[in-house]
Amino acid sequence: MVWSISFDPLVPQWLLITAAVVTALIALFLGFINLRGWLLRTTAMALLVLALANPSIEREDREPLSSVVALVVDKSQSQRLAEREDTTTAAAEEIQSRIEALDGFDLRLLEARNSGSGNGTEVFQTLANGLADVPPERVGGAIIITDGQIHDVPENAEALGFDAPVHGLITGSADERDRRIVLDTAPRFGLVGSEQTISLTVVDQGLGTGPGDQVNLTVKRDGSVVTTRTARTGEKINIPVEIAHGGDNIFEIEADSLPGELTTLNNRAVVTIDGIRENLRVLLVSGSPHAGERTWRNLLKSDASVDLVHFTILRPPEKQDGTPINQLSLIAFPTRELFSVKIDEFDLIIFDRYVRRGVLPMLYFDNIARYVREGGAVLLAGGPDYAEGGSLYRTPLAPILPARPTGAILEQPFHATLASLGERHPVTRGLPGAEQDPPAWSRWFRAVDTELDAGHTLMSGPSETPLLVLNREEKGRVAMLLSDHVWLWARGFEGGGPHVPLLRRLAHWLMQEPDLEEEALNVSLRGPELIVERQTLGQTANDVTVVTPTGDRSELSMTEQEPGLWRGSVPATETGLFSISDGAMNALIHVGPQNPREYTDVLSTTEVLTPVSEATGGTARRLRDVGGDLDLPRVVSMRPSASYAGNGWIGLKATEASVLNGVDRFPLLIGLLGLAILLGATTATWYREGR
Repeated sequence: MVWSISFDPLVPQWLLITAAVVTALIALFLGFINLRGWLLRTTAMALLVLALANPSIEREDREPLSSVVALVVDKSQSQRLAEREDTTTAAAEEIQSRIEALDGFDLRLLEARNSGSGNGTEVFQTLANGLADVPPERVGGAIIITDGQIHDVPENAEALGFDAPVHGLITGSADERDRRIVLDTAPRFGLVGSEQTISLTVVDQGLGTGPGDQVNLTVKRDGSVVTTRTARTGEKINIPVEIAHGGDNIFEIEADSLPGELTTLNNRAVVTIDGIRENLRVLLVSGSPHAGERTWRNLLKSDASVDLVHFTILRPPEKQDGTPINQLSLIAFPTRELFSVKIDEFDLIIFDRYVRRGVLPMLYFDNIARYVREGGAVLLAGGPDYAEGGSLYRTPLAPILPARPTGAILEQPFHATLASLGERHPVTRGLPGAEQDPPAWSRWFRAVDTELDAGHTLMSGPSETPLLVLNREEKGRVAMLLSDHVWLWARGFEGGGPHVPLLRRLAHWLMQEPDLEEEALNVSLRGPELIVERQTLGQTANDVTVVTPTGDRSELSMTEQEPGLWRGSVPATETGLFSISDGAMNALIHVGPQNPREYTDVLSTTEVLTPVSEATGGTARRLRDVGGDLDLPRVVSMRPSASYAGNGWIGLKATEASVLNGVDRFPLLIGLLGLAILLGATTATWYREGR
């Protein structure tokens, strides 16, 4: 119970003050002239003024509140090293039981984990979030069980937002040692085929270490070893690496382990360099003139990533009509330069209704076949020319062409339809309008009848004849579009069709665009999750195994999103290199910065927490000595003090806060009691004057 006196004036405050001043002046005057009974008169007037002030006695019914204590357990990646995790679990359980045994304290158990953002261990952000709804005066303190590697320690105690002790209980021991790789500079992108330089330093820390020791480095690209070399600790070293392909090139640089070191996880640095292709070079050779001759040219010219070289053969060599040479053409067809000297500079060669008329000698077709087998690409967009005597099939290209002409030309209206394999292949999967029967695109009216010798049929023509055929030939690729009526889609005939996505995907598949691989395992980071995608021509996809940077393994089930595409997701709770495998294919992805703060320094320390602990009256101490057993301090309740720690004990602040349940009020000069007092004073005055 809390007792107090309060006033609730019955008249305005100015009137009450005026009455008090007048009463005081009258009392002084009566006292000065020493009028008989002046003291009783003054007392009666003062009681009247006091009655106007309406004094009351209040009794507050208050219930004391408990103090709120935060026990923050560091669950970051560095806490899994050595025996820290076991030490943390044992210490947290014992400290929790000791706090719960104290009267007047409420415990809040908080866990600080890595968010995957690369900001390191954010213990004090976790503490602030956990105590956000607690008034500062109710906070009794915080106990942090950690290895000491905290990356958001406030600059001063005032930034905590409460006045209570912060204690740090440090896992790990003072005799730890470790080796790590520090990236100095690393490029973010580079041209495919170019050489980039990664600069790094190998650093040894802890007991018995120093600069100058020799160490072996292994350099991997996308999981495969590309080179090994030696370096000295403490010295900067430059490592040249080659950008082998477009997209992410993941380089791992790994140093030999240090005997007795704490962990080898930070012996490896990961650098992701985005491979950028120079403009893709395409050679387009148009043969027999036809209505859709400019379809391929318009499409390729609209693609900013393509450099197009286009030749149209309008006049065969045997044609002699007396036209002057200076009027025949602006430039001669540089056959030797294109198909012999510079053929390997092209990423794709397209023959659009090309008819063999002696422009290209047979030797050059043999050279084109060699170009494909060594990694090049050829697209044949054919019409009647492919079924006639001048067909490209009757050249040295025949061994690499997957469809053999029968000599028949099918001239009838038909809808190009997706074959069963085409529904799953990334080149034709999800083409707009393909989901309807017949497809929601215009008809074609001519196709070349062929028999398939190799490859896959993605689109079919009349009577299920092959219409779009893809094939891999050793290191290269070949595609055949066995109709010259795709231009009807481009012209909008009967509503047109998806010629742009189809032809563009086809060209980029031939040029080995990674996103269009029919068998691929891809992983990407979207927000806090890793998205794993498996493209396959099969009917099913295996579950994948995800290996985290710390070595934890988990199985991820894949769900079919659309034909040929399976997807799964897993939270990216750690920073570093994740490895994903389905048994047949592997993928890598690096999460977070190239120099993650979590592994910048993994040696346990009391130095990081000591300033803020001492500023709040707390302490930062180790839970184990070198080779010693777990040594937990006693936890005691204390009144506000300048120090909350001593030898073998730590203190928590007991709050003086309380909650008001009710107030009882007893007026002094109002009612019968007040009336009796005033009448008594007045009667005493009259009595004194009557004597």
